[in-house]
Amino acid sequence: MNKNKYTYVALVALLLIFTGCRDDRLLVISEKEDLGRSTQGQGYKGMYVLCEGAMGSNNCSLDYLDMSDKQSTAHYLRNIYSERNPSVVMELGDVGNDIKIYGNRMWMVINCSNKVEVVDAASCKRIGQVNIGNCRYVAFSEGYAYVSSYVGPVSLTDGSQVGRVYKVDTLTLQKMDSVEVGYQPDELEVVGNKLYVANSGGYLVGIYDKTVSVIDLTTFKEERKITVGINPHRVRSDRYGQLWVTSRGDYNDTRACLYLLTPDSHGKMQLTGCLPQAVSDMCIVGDSLYYIGTEWSNATYSNIITYGIINVRTHEIVTNRLSDAPELASVRMPYGIIVNPEGRDFYVMDAKNYTSRGELLHFNSDGTFDWRVNTGYIPAHACFLK
Repeated sequence: MNKNKYTYVALVALLLIFTGCRDDRLLVISEKEDLGRSTQGQGYKGMYVLCEGAMGSNNCSLDYLDMSDKQSTAHYLRNIYSERNPSVVMELGDVGNDIKIYGNRMWMVINCSNKVEVVDAASCKRIGQVNIGNCRYVAFSEGYAYVSSYVGPVSLTDGSQVGRVYKVDTLTLQKMDSVEVGYQPDELEVVGNKLYVANSGGYLVGIYDKTVSVIDLTTFKEERKITVGINPHRVRSDRYGQLWVTSRGDYNDTRACLYLLTPDSHGKMQLTGCLPQAVSDMCIVGDSLYYIGTEWSNATYSNIITYGIINVRTHEIVTNRLSDAPELASVRMPYGIIVNPEGRDFYVMDAKNYTSRGELLHFNSDGTFDWRVNTGYIPAHACFLK
């Protein structure tokens, strides 16, 4: 055999070795984009953006905005999870529903993949996962994670399964307990020693649930339910110990509304009012509740999009706009909002048409437009990294 034949055989052998090691999986490299200007983090190192991806497409992804003060220009990195965890099969999974940082770990709720992914917050390297069927959102308190779950399979025609909340040890990632709540529970929030869970009944079209479960964290038992509007979704607390609960209505005759729960003199949460405002996502900083709203109109056969700020102390809408910039008016489907607690500049996530890449738009605290960048599919949730 001549020298060329030896070379050929060696190359084929190397190719087979690499193919076997790769196990037929392609290494996905993140995309880096220079934003052309500095984005001061004001105490934050960066911001993660969880892109939901289309249901059934397994294209949930994680982006990262590098806000380090050490660089002259900010960078946006798309799809970093796959690059930093090349051995994870199927990457992040199907439909990213929530993302939060607790301590030095970041938790991502991947709904249709029936898991909660846990990574190191700084490096994004995988630590482990918690298997929870049809999981939805996560909240934390005293070393435990609380994850809401529809329990039953993903189905828009069968809502007969009552939901649960799972208690997970944040160090061992072991499920410690669970408690039954209402139908199709979504967001949840801890205030004091109580956990409040919005029961949407999202699979019960026409007979939605309309309650918020109150769970005592000492006994991990449901104490009672508070009745709000039908199809509740988000639950957020403010610095006054109040809870703001969104109700999506029935997308037809019953309109969306924002409900307010306040503690009485004994600390017991009570329903005290409702603002006739559709809120699809919100972020509370100080006394200001920043919101985006999308509500279907049968009159125009389209979504009515609204933005604004509510004063959580006075319970009044301060303004029904966040910016006069034409870039905000060009947002096709606002799907998420997050506000920098330090500088009060804010970011709006645009899901576009749900089938193409979305966009992240940054606005200064006075509402002036700063920059925009392409994201993964359906950007919807974000969290800052200290």
